[in-house]
Amino acid sequence: MTGTKLFITFILTALSVGMKAQKTDIYTRKIDSIINVASPLQFNGVVLVSQKGKVKYLKSNGYKDFEKKIPLKTDDQFEIMSNTKQVTAVLILQAAEQKKLNLQTPIKKYLPSLTQTWADTVTIHHLLNHTHGIIDLDKPAAFKAGSQFKYGNLSYMLLGEILKNTTGKDFTELADSLFKKLKMEKTFIYNTKNHQSLVPGYMSENNRFEKVNETFLNHEIAPAAGVISTVLDLAKWNEALFNGRLLSPEFKKQMLTPSTMSQHNVFGKENMGFGYNVRIIKEAGLEYFGVTGLGDGFTCLNVYFPSADLSLIVLENQMPKNREYWSLKEAQIKNAVLQALASE
Repeated sequence: MTGTKLFITFILTALSVGMKAQKTDIYTRKIDSIINVASPLQFNGVVLVSQKGKVKYLKSNGYKDFEKKIPLKTDDQFEIMSNTKQVTAVLILQAAEQKKLNLQTPIKKYLPSLTQTWADTVTIHHLLNHTHGIIDLDKPAAFKAGSQFKYGNLSYMLLGEILKNTTGKDFTELADSLFKKLKMEKTFIYNTKNHQSLVPGYMSENNRFEKVNETFLNHEIAPAAGVISTVLDLAKWNEALFNGRLLSPEFKKQMLTPSTMSQHNVFGKENMGFGYNVRIIKEAGLEYFGVTGLGDGFTCLNVYFPSADLSLIVLENQMPKNREYWSLKEAQIKNAVLQALASE
């Protein structure tokens, strides 16, 4: 290669690196602004942006304990609420890979104690993508399986029972084994005897914070909302899931392929694709994956942009009483990163 060509290559490489750094600077400044501005809602949590396995942004803002004025740390543990369901979905798909269950088989086979007729038509697939229609174990279904989307915890509680009946292992045992394999050392399933350094949750109104003294988490709801984790551990989860370390290509594709449609305000007003407890979003010319969680005084968002191999994870130990503000800061932070990536 001639000296001129080497010089041109050097310049192009320098420009590329400079442009990427500029994009990072853009969303870094925007996120700083969002978490530091207290109007109309104070941000109280941790934000992580991780790209290609490297931390690009990691900051905490606010308090772990408002009464004692103990600041949050970036490795504090939060309830991740419905983000838990993604873990359960992976465990179900791993069991399917091992031929321990079939996604298209009616759940009566795996839960023989069910007495309603819907048990003969609802499949594991319907439980995974919330199109089952079950509203109560003792009542008829609200709609024909597969015809509508209705989000809830019950289907994932049933999936936890199916895992136990088909693998012989409790959900907590299966999940903790998976976390250990992924070196998610600060992630575990909540129970009253094991909450480690879990931060308390708060309900907020007009930037006043009221501690949630009783968690609704229990053994039965664990497969739907029982995981405790950190932003750094959830980045490890994303890296394993989206880079094919958890599932075979066939089952990974099933999980991440839209099989129904759903709307969520964090991702806009239109219906978007929904797979096995993951939203498949097309926005600003990009396709990305997202999962949200809310409850118990916690707000959570986990987003992965495959085109940039970039994860955005936001965990807050606050939940606004006014539903108008639910996931408000999470949506703003997501939009800041999305806009920076879309401009590349």
